[in-house]
Amino acid sequence: MEHLIPHHWFTDASTLLLVLLSAGGLYLLSLGAEWLVEGASALAFRFGMPEVIVGATIVSLGTTMPECTVSVMAAFNGNPGLALGNAVGSVIADTALIFGLGCLITILPADRYVLSRQGWVQFGSAVVLAVLCYGSYFMSGPEAAISRMMGIGLLILLVIYMYLSVIWSRRHPQEQAIRVSETIAEHAVPGEQVHVADEHVTKKSSKALVGLMLVGVILVIFSGHVAIESVSVLAGRAGIPQVVIAATLVAFGTSLPELMVGITAIRKGHPELLVGNVLGADILNILFVIGAAAFAAPLPIIDATAKVPEIFLYLHIPAMLIILTYFRCCIYSATKQGEFKCWMGWPLLAMYLIYIVSQFVVSM
Repeated sequence: MEHLIPHHWFTDASTLLLVLLSAGGLYLLSLGAEWLVEGASALAFRFGMPEVIVGATIVSLGTTMPECTVSVMAAFNGNPGLALGNAVGSVIADTALIFGLGCLITILPADRYVLSRQGWVQFGSAVVLAVLCYGSYFMSGPEAAISRMMGIGLLILLVIYMYLSVIWSRRHPQEQAIRVSETIAEHAVPGEQVHVADEHVTKKSSKALVGLMLVGVILVIFSGHVAIESVSVLAGRAGIPQVVIAATLVAFGTSLPELMVGITAIRKGHPELLVGNVLGADILNILFVIGAAAFAAPLPIIDATAKVPEIFLYLHIPAMLIILTYFRCCIYSATKQGEFKCWMGWPLLAMYLIYIVSQFVVSM
């Protein structure tokens, strides 16, 4: 994104302009998220696909584009170490922060068919990444890296996952979709009518819906970057330490598209999209983002120039595995009850807060 919107544009801007850019970026971000959700839900309605699968494939592919772009460009420009932290940090934020907030905002439906498939792919992808990282570290020590061959392997797994997602969507039991819709309707705000998709949107052609989604994705990516960059510069001018900004605003910014899409999906009556988007974004961050970046250039696991070079191995990877293990427990319980309970969100948010504070403490 730095190549399209240079950082110095923000550092050279006046405080008033930065405030206006922050507000405008957040507004366009919400507008883009709304268009993306409307287009995705309408396509799901038109082709009879479960919204959770649309969220786990099409929507998550769009919202993870910022991470993939940043990581691949960083690898090409000689800073490949950024890719691993960027991708793993996004997995943690998507699952702990975004899904945790989603649980607190509303009752999220649990589609057993999808969660027993995409859910295990999500967890399995994280385990594969951990095995690659620790295996490479124990074999190569300070020279440990995710090699190009490993990146190709992750991309092959991505292709297999996308192929299986199409097959799974065709085999999705209709009665499961009905039960999920009943769960959404049961917990809707009294007096509020729940729509599968807005009537004025479903009347559009398939090409128009795809175009609406593409415009939404572009708005989400660029406006989110503008908003975070502006707020980060403003925070720096207010005297907030750079290490705090890096551990909070920048880390949060890479998952801002998923957050806004998730909140918009809940507000528009499509909570399944949030569930699917979190699952899909986690899978794509590992298989797509890290795979593509490693294919561009080997990704070093240890940054020899960092103050604490092993932080990725003893903080980021363990935090990701702990959070996803807890999330698997939530899935196990939710698929039996048909929904994720509100209380499940509190531990996720607590773990995210501990993760952020730990980064700050370690970096001091």
